[in-house]
Amino acid sequence: MLRLAAILREETERLRPGDRLPSSRELMRRHGVSPVTVSRALSRLAAEGRVVTRPGSGTYVAPRSARAKSEPADLSWQTVALGDRVVDDTRVVGLLTPPPEGTVPMTGGYLNPVLCPSRALGAAAARALRRPDAWAVPPVSGLAELRRWFAQEAGGDVTPSDVLVVGGGQSALAHAFRALAAPGSPVLVETPAYPGALAAARAAGLRATAVPTDRDGVRPELLAEAFAVTGARVFCCQPTLHNPTGATLGLERREQVLAVARAAGAFVVEDDYARYFTTAPVPPPLVALDTHGTVVHVNSLTKVLSPSVRVAGVIARGPAAHRLRASQVVDSFFVARPLQETVLEFVGSPAWPRHLSALTGELAARRDALLAALAARLPAAEPHLVPRGGLHLWVRLPQDLDEDAVVEAARREGVLVGPGRVHYPAEPPGPRLRLTHTAAAHLSELAEGVRRLALAVERAAP
Repeated sequence: MLRLAAILREETERLRPGDRLPSSRELMRRHGVSPVTVSRALSRLAAEGRVVTRPGSGTYVAPRSARAKSEPADLSWQTVALGDRVVDDTRVVGLLTPPPEGTVPMTGGYLNPVLCPSRALGAAAARALRRPDAWAVPPVSGLAELRRWFAQEAGGDVTPSDVLVVGGGQSALAHAFRALAAPGSPVLVETPAYPGALAAARAAGLRATAVPTDRDGVRPELLAEAFAVTGARVFCCQPTLHNPTGATLGLERREQVLAVARAAGAFVVEDDYARYFTTAPVPPPLVALDTHGTVVHVNSLTKVLSPSVRVAGVIARGPAAHRLRASQVVDSFFVARPLQETVLEFVGSPAWPRHLSALTGELAARRDALLAALAARLPAAEPHLVPRGGLHLWVRLPQDLDEDAVVEAARREGVLVGPGRVHYPAEPPGPRLRLTHTAAAHLSELAEGVRRLALAVERAAP
């Protein structure tokens, strides 16, 4: 879209005001793009005041006066008014930006549209909107049936009253950090860690402190030491198919982590969204093993269903649960009822197990294809872990390569890859990439992406 907009922008400069631009069909044929791309490019030019659209007639070059730039406003006063209160979105905004046309996406955490159950979700939404109370105010904590479903997914002695429905996993982490820790206090995170969690912690005014991991996940003895040294009262982790390494904590380590947190009088925020991406059995969630209210459990359905299914269940007990509910009410009142009803319809239908079965098979095939392509074209870029399922591969690059140079060279070659440094709360140990094998549309696109990445690595070599 950006490329077509640039071409049309140059064309409007050559034409006279009132001249007609080629039709949408002609632009599609001439530039080999889709109707959506043409529409978005023309909308961008219209917003710039360069063209005007006349329904039924066509698109015309706007009068020069419509393009005249007014004197820019002086907004420098805001620097003084805002002070140093900064919410840093640099770690996550790139994950939400659609890739340019012709680019192979191998970063991000959302499913490519071809992997989303869009038709089944549409059918679930249609059924949901026929419910008599579909547009009524929902319970603040969420629909009772949906909370019951989240409780059953968690297992153990979790009850529906322990569940709070919130607007997606990122919102759940933000609520948890604000509810469990005071601004300025430390929060322990795995290293490497999910960039969204690091951004949410910083936005809550918390200081992220790294706890090392190995091939089996976080190291309990170092977690205990970190609690003792920092005085932290919150530890955030992804015990199943950790992002980005893919590590899964075994049952013994899960019990050790709970014991360490319990001894420190601390909370464990368990981000458990990836449970649905595993192709092999995994231990029960930490919350199912917890009997003391130590764990605040987050189960988001966004990544397993669709980016716009902003629904997650947060499980907490005691005063922590009350604080989380208060945070939800103050921030957004509740999650829109039609969305909750749609999710409830979907997970209660045969479409849910069918989707999970198809998705795990596709994940395994994509992971194997990505590994084969890396072995053939980038044998020196060793995959750090090969998870049984999951969304990502964590790849070590040769130490003499500059990570930022590789990422930029890859972008120029037409492939988007995730830089490793955004996963570290402190200095990264060396150049790494996170490759996502669910953002691309097909296996062939993954192979093409690795081919372009190999060219980028070659260009970035010293």
